[in-house]
Amino acid sequence: MHLFRFLPLPALLFTALAAAALEPPPQSAPVMISLPPVLLPQSFAGWNLRPAKDAPRPPSPQELAVLEEYGLAQDKSAMYSKGAGDLIVRALRFKDATGAYGAFTFFRQPAMHAEKIGREGAQSGDRYLFWSGATVVDAPFAHPAPDEKSALAALAAQLPAAGGAAGIPPSLPHYLPAAQLDPATVKYAIGPAAYAATGGKLPATVIDFGQDTEVVTAQYGPAGAQTVLTLLLYPTPQIAGAHLKAIDALPQSAGLTAARSGPLVAIVSSNLQNAKQLLSQVKFNDYVTINHPEGYVPETVKLYRLLFGITMLTVILACAALILGVFFGGGRAIIRVLRGKPVSAVSEEEFISLHLSG
Repeated sequence: MHLFRFLPLPALLFTALAAAALEPPPQSAPVMISLPPVLLPQSFAGWNLRPAKDAPRPPSPQELAVLEEYGLAQDKSAMYSKGAGDLIVRALRFKDATGAYGAFTFFRQPAMHAEKIGREGAQSGDRYLFWSGATVVDAPFAHPAPDEKSALAALAAQLPAAGGAAGIPPSLPHYLPAAQLDPATVKYAIGPAAYAATGGKLPATVIDFGQDTEVVTAQYGPAGAQTVLTLLLYPTPQIAGAHLKAIDALPQSAGLTAARSGPLVAIVSSNLQNAKQLLSQVKFNDYVTINHPEGYVPETVKLYRLLFGITMLTVILACAALILGVFFGGGRAIIRVLRGKPVSAVSEEEFISLHLSG
């Protein structure tokens, strides 16, 4: 008889799986290359894109180093016109909102006052600066226009969105005390180039950006008598404590007063009489830094995910049991056939006879 007539179902499955493993793999699907989103629209609020007369000025090496620290992904300039008015727009897209916010503070000048454009905006004369999602826009009007703010608000609404964790701005600036804060002087850095370019005074070796350190600086007090507050955010309180000791070890001539709250290190960079009072307002709150990129998750979705996980685990365990059964059961059956025995021991009529008959 043919061998397969004696093989049970597990052995047949084992043979089929082995044959399938020897088949050549199917041709892979073509790789889809995702193109970057269109950064600037063709038109917004009546302003239409037109060819620029001159090529945009390339960034200086210092500016480029700062932007690369923030995670620059795209740098696009375009010229728009509406009637006799001209507008040159420069849009810079970064990997996430953290880089966009940092670049916004880098480009913002102290003379700019806050404007409600995009996520956060600033204005000085006919020059506007704002950021939305992961994009920063610098838009100077060549001539005053009556619809400047509304037009740029329409532009901000058409910028590419940044979803998930990439759309969450840094939490460190929220720890700056609000009393006597000058918002136009807030500077955020995640690297030595940006920190130095925004006027940072501490040595980069003391800050240690290699620890994924975040830095925000701001000025407090009236004009002409302002003091600088620097906040350093480290991954853990232990790392922050070690760097606080390094800051305290700096020469007294530096005029630094520092304190720590959890992973935060706060530094006042002058001999301000109420430095301790300002430092006492910096309190680390665990709950502020907890980010939920996916937002609120309904209970039904949580239940579905739980049941789906249980089902997948059951399927995996069942497949593992089937494979093990095919391997051991099929192997035993093959060995019995090769030894000339039936596939199953059940068909063997082996019993003990006592021969009790007279």
